[in-house]
Amino acid sequence: MRIWGKVRRDNRTIANETVVVQVKSAYEVDDWGEPFSKLCHKLNLSRPVILSKHVRELEQFSHTVFLPADFIEPVDFDRFEIELF
Repeated sequence: MRIWGKVRRDNRTIANETVVVQVKSAYEVDDWGEPFSKLCHKLNLSRPVILSKHVRELEQFSHTVFLPADFIEPVDFDRFEIELF
């Protein structure tokens, strides 16, 4: 499975990266912290706070969105979108 992260500002993608996770579905991931850390490191972002809402959306829809309020440090973008494929 791959995780695609897109950083968006004003409805435009300003950065995107992918990471590979050695599982076949989102239900098999025990801890989302490690793959998100890798993805955020590639994008030079701090890791967002991962809530149960985000995990549920990834499992059900293979997509979730992090807003600036989900980050502890200030960010200069509108959305951080995660998509699984």
